[in-house]
Amino acid sequence: MKPAPGPAVTPAHTQPVKRILLLDTGKEWGGGTNSMFELLKRIDRQRFSVTALFYRNYAKGKDSDLRRELAAIGIPLIIEPPRPQPLWAKLAKELVRGIFWPFPTLRRRALFAIEQRWRIVPAARRIASQLRGDGESSGYDLLYMNNQPSSNLEGYLAAEMTGKPLVQHARSNADLSAPERVIVNRLIRRANACIICVSHGVKDHLVAQGVLAEKCHVIHNAIDIRQPLPAPATLPQPVGNTVVVGSVGSLLPRKAQDHLIRALAAVRPRLNTGVQLVLVGDGTERERLTRLAEACGLASIITFAGFRSDVLAWLATMDIVVLSSNNEGFPRTILEAMLLSKPVIASNVIGSRELVADGISGRLYPFGDIPALAAHLECLISDSRLRARMGAAGRAIVEKDYAIEGYVNAVERVLESASA
Repeated sequence: MKPAPGPAVTPAHTQPVKRILLLDTGKEWGGGTNSMFELLKRIDRQRFSVTALFYRNYAKGKDSDLRRELAAIGIPLIIEPPRPQPLWAKLAKELVRGIFWPFPTLRRRALFAIEQRWRIVPAARRIASQLRGDGESSGYDLLYMNNQPSSNLEGYLAAEMTGKPLVQHARSNADLSAPERVIVNRLIRRANACIICVSHGVKDHLVAQGVLAEKCHVIHNAIDIRQPLPAPATLPQPVGNTVVVGSVGSLLPRKAQDHLIRALAAVRPRLNTGVQLVLVGDGTERERLTRLAEACGLASIITFAGFRSDVLAWLATMDIVVLSSNNEGFPRTILEAMLLSKPVIASNVIGSRELVADGISGRLYPFGDIPALAAHLECLISDSRLRARMGAAGRAIVEKDYAIEGYVNAVERVLESASA
């Protein structure tokens, strides 16, 4: 007698491919973009088919852009340009600012209502059309968003309009306004919605704003620990026996590179060795930081390198890496510095404090405490053995806890479960 046949088993590679629409509303290339690309390069193409939807084909330095970089890894790109703000919305905002000037809470809510009407809801309808497959598209099984909740509200509403599963990858730490909290908390409670948080700090901050803890999954950013390490970039000024202090990040107020300039200026007269400062990145603060460096007497030892796609090569030139920002999600710059065995000095903020082991792989200081930053700089600049010991400890931490394979596998599991 033949045994009864068991249930049919379908090979994994014949399972339907999950069609994912990746929404990113960003305006410039940054650490979150790099982390997204690390995922897209490695995502299992037999299980997931990703199409990217961006508002802008923004540049990657001077030699490339989003379209070319996505094409190089086989990811289709849809550009949905943002619509210009209509005159009625501009006038309405000015009227609200005047009428509700003494009442900040009411003013913010009224301004949000205008923004929702002219921009957020129309954008949500366009995204919903892509999700459903109106027109030439065949539609998608899941919406995956690569920013943070307050900049992706149209995606939340589009998922609600279509009933499609939703995964938010929250790559930075952000405060939600009262109307934003209502939208996010309403949508994230759905069975097929969740948030990936790049750090425990980001998760805790969202939970404090009413987001259900069980809807938040912490998946730290990671890095390819097996990649070949580059030769150091060539600095415009000869290094000689000087110690190179550097920072990587957009030149924006929240990155607070001015704190680093002021701290180095304070400590430089006490040093018994030469020092150079390298700032990699570009942004609105470039001119102000240049003037500050001149006023602090650092113009001759500072290099403004601008945006660089070969960040690792520039980090390799540095003996100490500093991140002085007031807010981070889970900074890729620190991961890259640790991969290169560089000690890190960072402000004690969400994200950075989860990466830097204070006193072991680097030093933490209270954000804005320039004397504390100066003291840490003086200590590390003066002690090459301490720099080497902390750098080696950082490299060991990265190898143990932040290999890229674990990151990709964890994100894939969330995408699979959300689209089930």
